[in-house]
Amino acid sequence: MTYSKEHSQAIQARFPDLVWSTFRDETRCVTDRGMLFDVLEFLKCEQGFDLLVDVTCVDYLNYRDAVDRFGLVYLLANTAINERINVRCFVNEPELSVRSATPLWQGANWMEREVWDMFGIHFEGHPDHRRILMPDEFTAHPLRKDYPLRGRGERHNFPVLERGAS
Repeated sequence: MTYSKEHSQAIQARFPDLVWSTFRDETRCVTDRGMLFDVLEFLKCEQGFDLLVDVTCVDYLNYRDAVDRFGLVYLLANTAINERINVRCFVNEPELSVRSATPLWQGANWMEREVWDMFGIHFEGHPDHRRILMPDEFTAHPLRKDYPLRGRGERHNFPVLERGAS
């Protein structure tokens, strides 16, 4: 369900610089990284978006007409009135960091760790900023578009236990 007109007017009054769009009943707002936490906090605390459905990232490397490299995507839901909103924020190298959403939703913890692990986006103030899917020794971020399809030889550099060894 799309974001209601009343809610959109309230957030537009509070954050007039947000870019809004609606497509196929999905409402999206785009903010800069400096205002991201404030927008998320407003949506949770004043607009009732109590559920963080997902945090993910898109790598726009080599996309036609793409200005920014990475797009963070926060999918929020208001479970009381069945509304959803998609909040986006774009980041570029070398400033690949945004403020963590874990103070607002504890569920952001593992989602942000996954985005860090796969894309290399740093979440400032995250309580446990370490890899969640890849081993600690892994130095790359494999969902980036510039990551080689055959890898960089990481699997050959990991210590492997031999069968039968104790």
